[in-house]
Amino acid sequence: MPRNGQSAVPAMGKGDRPMRLTSLATLAILLAAPGSVALAQTAPAAAAPQPAGPPNGTGFYADFETLFARFNAWKTPKAVNGIVDYSPQTVARRRAELAEFQAQLPGFAVARWDRHQQVDYLAVRAQMDLADFTLNITKPWARDPGMYVDELQRLAYTDLPLKPDQSEAFKARIRAIPAYLAQARINLDSVAADYADLAIHSLSNGDGVGHGMPYRAVEPAGLIGWFADLRARAATQQPDLLPDIDAAQAAIAGFRDWLVAGRPKMTAAAGVGKPAYDWFLHHVRLMPYDSDEIVTLAERELERHWSNYATERHRNRKLPELQLPTSGEEYEAQLAGTDAKIRAWLRDEDIITIPDYIPGTYQAVGFNAPWVVRPKGPMFWEQVQFRDASPDHLHATFPGHRFDGMTGARVTHPIRRHISDSGRTEGWGFYLEEQALQLGLFDDRPRTRELIYIFGLFRAARTIGDVKMQRNEMTVGEAMAFWKEWTPYLDDDVARVDAGIYIRRPPGYGMTYTIGAMQLQKMLVDRRRQLGDAFRIKDFHDYLMNTGRLPVSLLRYDLTGLDDEVGKLWAHVPLAKAMATDGSGGTARSAR
Repeated sequence: MPRNGQSAVPAMGKGDRPMRLTSLATLAILLAAPGSVALAQTAPAAAAPQPAGPPNGTGFYADFETLFARFNAWKTPKAVNGIVDYSPQTVARRRAELAEFQAQLPGFAVARWDRHQQVDYLAVRAQMDLADFTLNITKPWARDPGMYVDELQRLAYTDLPLKPDQSEAFKARIRAIPAYLAQARINLDSVAADYADLAIHSLSNGDGVGHGMPYRAVEPAGLIGWFADLRARAATQQPDLLPDIDAAQAAIAGFRDWLVAGRPKMTAAAGVGKPAYDWFLHHVRLMPYDSDEIVTLAERELERHWSNYATERHRNRKLPELQLPTSGEEYEAQLAGTDAKIRAWLRDEDIITIPDYIPGTYQAVGFNAPWVVRPKGPMFWEQVQFRDASPDHLHATFPGHRFDGMTGARVTHPIRRHISDSGRTEGWGFYLEEQALQLGLFDDRPRTRELIYIFGLFRAARTIGDVKMQRNEMTVGEAMAFWKEWTPYLDDDVARVDAGIYIRRPPGYGMTYTIGAMQLQKMLVDRRRQLGDAFRIKDFHDYLMNTGRLPVSLLRYDLTGLDDEVGKLWAHVPLAKAMATDGSGGTARSAR
């Protein structure tokens, strides 16, 4: 949940409510935000198939680090006035440049490297596969009008009056909006139906959640409302901006009208389809499971969390229900007490090391949910957070995402410090919730245990919806309805925002909460069985904080040396080759 304008240390992902889609410039890091049709797209140059085991070339690890440094610098295209060029010529050039990076991978002597260096190789190969998938399958610049909406909405949050050193850059970006949206209409030649509906909604409606937005007592009505908010502030604080803001507003309204008029023809599926999704799970997410197995695991977790929730409700039937606070002061006192209790518990029970550089207050670390009074009442996250801040504080603040982000920023490894996999980050946040329950944090708060189970069953339901949306077995609306059917307190706004996040981000983001946590639990079991009574959970957690946020399958190999999962990851089918068939032996149809 966002902090609605309150200062916070930047999070690696804001709790269970990731920020609105990353900025256009950040999206352009991989040209990534999911949404495509079939596995078949305009095929890139085919990379050479790699052997089933580690490559046995001649290249040195030091040269591999250099290759990654070059790739890491390349993956963020240069923006002019905040605008990235998505023209066909530029996209074709980037495809060719990526192919040159990928062609160098088989030439390294990975078979003779130690396992930690082999982990780095697989992590880098996955990053290149992600870029490949985005350039050739998801193509958000062509399929997702929301990509353009997101960047402009952040621009509308700009504080006024501008500082002298901000003025020219801001004016240049505002003035670029009409041409930017005119080009967007050209680029958006294969818009998915769900993407169109989400973009139209976000242009004219507030999301009711407030991901990454400044606080307003009355939420502005979408991007159009936020630019009206910007104009109203400019009228009193910086009137010289008004002509440019007026032109931008007209362009935004025209873009909305263009989408509404064209919506009947925007019928493409938003998901990537099952063959592409399974390829992505293996090659990019480095998962030991395919999508069918993930659905099976999630269905079991949904049943387990619901059973625990129902049982806990029976156990607590004679206890008073947790009540919502009646004031901001009451809530903030609860939040301060939660933070102090969790910190003391982490220290006293030897759960994790709290480094000296971690700030001593939750305000300095950052937190998710400020006190907000909404016309329709608290939304889902507030229904939980306001009753007891502990579940989300663990996940999003301490020792979850913000703590994780601070420790991750201290990783000095030249490769690992630049990679952040959501199976590790969101898996860690979710893992903490049930681990805290198992480790006794809520022994004296039985009703809070119910909230832990609500979070767990929602994550499991979202996993099912995430997979089925990407496999085009559910629409956004169907996923929302499924989640609401299974999740206490869930409202339309949170369901819509989450569905939009998971169908638009690189495939599988929504499933990484549940599956990532399960992978971490498996990794803990492996380490405990290796070390026996010498195992210390604090050491296990410290390893995770200090090693880099790589896919959990790689961390498991890195820590334990167990290669049963990693051994299967060496078999690499280049995307171009996978695109040549539809997964059933037939030739896939061509798609733009």
